[in-house]
Amino acid sequence: MENEPVNDQKYRQRVYAIVSEIPVGRVMTYGQIAEMLGEGYTPRTVGFVMHAADTKEVPWQRVINSQGACSTGRITVPINLQQKMLEDEGVKFNEKGRCDLNAYRWSPEGFEQEDEQPSLFG
Repeated sequence: MENEPVNDQKYRQRVYAIVSEIPVGRVMTYGQIAEMLGEGYTPRTVGFVMHAADTKEVPWQRVINSQGACSTGRITVPINLQQKMLEDEGVKFNEKGRCDLNAYRWSPEGFEQEDEQPSLFG
């Protein structure tokens, strides 16, 4: 990776600034954040930044993958902590561990999603 943007403090601050605005009970995807930030940002690098987030300062649990699922799954203790935290905020997941992005995805003003995401709920 050229320049190692995930190690750049300004890069991290830009990601955290967006994530800090996500309201309770709403989510954004890694790709959605990367697209907002522009060139040099990818869903993967946003994920690396979120992995290093201060869990007391940044609502990390509100960033999920493009399938509407939590990517932390079995790597957190307790297992499925991210999904549980989102459920406590009112986000509902189906039996496959996916939420309806059409219902729960949030976009900051000026970055609204134009196309609806195909629902995984049928």
